Amino acid sequence: MSRIRSKDTNPEIVVRKFLFSMGFRYRLHDSKLPGKPDIILPKYKTAIFVHGCFWHNHEGCKRANLPKSNLDYWIPKIERNKKRDVENQAKLAALGWHIIVIYECQLKAKVLSDTLNKVVNELNLLKAHS
Repeated sequence: MSRIRSKDTNPEIVVRKFLFSMGFRYRLHDSKLPGKPDIILPKYKTAIFVHGCFWHNHEGCKRANLPKSNLDYWIPKIERNKKRDVENQAKLAALGWHIIVIYECQLKAKVLSDTLNKVVNELNLLKAHS
């Protein structure tokens, strides 16, 4: 588990490169914000979280299966992650931030362009309303 990164993961880098290529400028991992979002777009007051399907138990995703051994460790760990996600998103929303959550499986080749275009459309809508 020491090799599991929390920053600069491949899915996160895919999203960052796309946003930059579309002209969006962002900040990374702002520790002053609840949950330390992966990508922050201050101009749009938007926080983007790029979650791993396993670590955040993405419902309905085949990557979110729990290991068969050591369930006494894994079940509470994954539940804490999910609870922390909900709490941090609620805190960000209370501060007036818009939240976008992207799961690792949404960045696979078959659905990558759809996912990224949805994010850009959402940001453009926020831009139009401000």
